[in-house]
Amino acid sequence: MAKQMNWYKFEQTLKIKKILFFTPLDVKRIFGIGSTAVSFLLYRYSRRGLILHLKRGCYALSSDLPNDFSLANKLYEPSYISLEFALSFHGIIPETVYEITSITPKSTRRFSMMGKNFSYHRIKKEAFGGYIPLKQNDAVFLIAEPEKAFVDFVYLKMLQGQRSIDRFRKNKLNKKKVFAYARLFKNKRLIVFIKNIFS
Repeated sequence: MAKQMNWYKFEQTLKIKKILFFTPLDVKRIFGIGSTAVSFLLYRYSRRGLILHLKRGCYALSSDLPNDFSLANKLYEPSYISLEFALSFHGIIPETVYEITSITPKSTRRFSMMGKNFSYHRIKKEAFGGYIPLKQNDAVFLIAEPEKAFVDFVYLKMLQGQRSIDRFRKNKLNKKKVFAYARLFKNKRLIVFIKNIFS
């Protein structure tokens, strides 16, 4: 069955179904083929460069790669884009940020893929939130609200004993939301730190 599956059918089926990321189980279910045939197909298409192996058990079409934001969410789950990248995205800081920075309740990690760097920074589970879904080119991704990206950034800088933030647009932040998100960390030092920034 695997040998009878042609690339055009495989590619077009996934595109029609708008599947950005797929697993061996997805391929098995969509095309009704066995596990051995699936392994053969994915190995063959990967070798030919037709599909990209993103991480263990996760692939994407090379001709229809997901945007960097969706990829950042998928590479390391659960996660949402935050910190410097989100602050730049929302126009809170003037700098352009090229590394896509994210927050996760899991261990801190860093990946390089397709010429891009993706970093993931750990925070406590209780503070993992404050993100919203946005859509770009039919792909949905999760990104921190401006206020949460700001608090995430200040919190991690505080832990590292570094200066938090020099230039940012205070007028673009809702101060009440900033402190509401800061309280999720249950860290009195963080509250004081942020009060000093806004004073």
